[in-house]
Amino acid sequence: GNVGPAVGDTLLAADDPVTIVSHDPAKADEWETKGARVAIADILDVRALTDIFCAGTRAFLLNPPAAPDSDTNAHERRTVEAMLTAAEGSGLEKLVAESTYGAQPGDRCGDLNTLWELERGLAEQPIPFAVNRGAYYFSNWAANLEEVREKGVLRTMFDADFELPMVAPEDLGKHAAALMTDDRTGVFFAEGPRRYTVQDVANAFAAALDRTVRVETIPREQWVPAFKAIGFSSPAAESYARMTEATVDGPAFPDNPVCGEVRLEDYISALVVREVEVA
Repeated sequence: GNVGPAVGDTLLAADDPVTIVSHDPAKADEWETKGARVAIADILDVRALTDIFCAGTRAFLLNPPAAPDSDTNAHERRTVEAMLTAAEGSGLEKLVAESTYGAQPGDRCGDLNTLWELERGLAEQPIPFAVNRGAYYFSNWAANLEEVREKGVLRTMFDADFELPMVAPEDLGKHAAALMTDDRTGVFFAEGPRRYTVQDVANAFAAALDRTVRVETIPREQWVPAFKAIGFSSPAAESYARMTEATVDGPAFPDNPVCGEVRLEDYISALVVREVEVA
């Protein structure tokens, strides 16, 4: 619902032929109105997915997040395998995959592991490919909006002064669309116009909502219970807590990423406006 649509919109704006692959028939009208073809398929239906890939020339692969009340790692490994298997006999000339900063081998560390396995799978097959490794999504902060508006509290697992590469989904979509239409291969890192602290996020909410906002950091020993409290299964809660730990303690960030244009302040301001319009 974030990066995928941005890829589609960018390609359509350039008059490129686009097929949107979705499991939800309700999305068909919107995309067909925009000029896209829509193919409905379950991602685990390898035969259907292969048939769709055979009708195209290049494919953007985004592993959908599993429902948090499931065993997310197990499910996301299945969907990675299904996409890679479907691509094998497709005849596609290039694959572009969405991945994440910090992708690494291992187990029970959320997207960091499953998207690493997607990257490794791409490296082991013959079709040329590019990987779009995205920084922390601005859109992740949307889940905090209600509490920030009502209580003036930005509750997070990061310290207020923790600096983190972040990026707008729109910028990730634009970069992935560029990789879809050129001949570059390899791994690319994409983030916003600058790096931000969690305090910067609180300040952006404060400006957009015209109220004081303070950062409240959840202690590390409470991360697993915090995920369970919002509906995560035990395996998923443990996996996401380990992913958060890897992010806080984790790898050095790239020196020369592709930098997008959307500022955090503008994204948060637009998020607040959209929520008001919906309400």
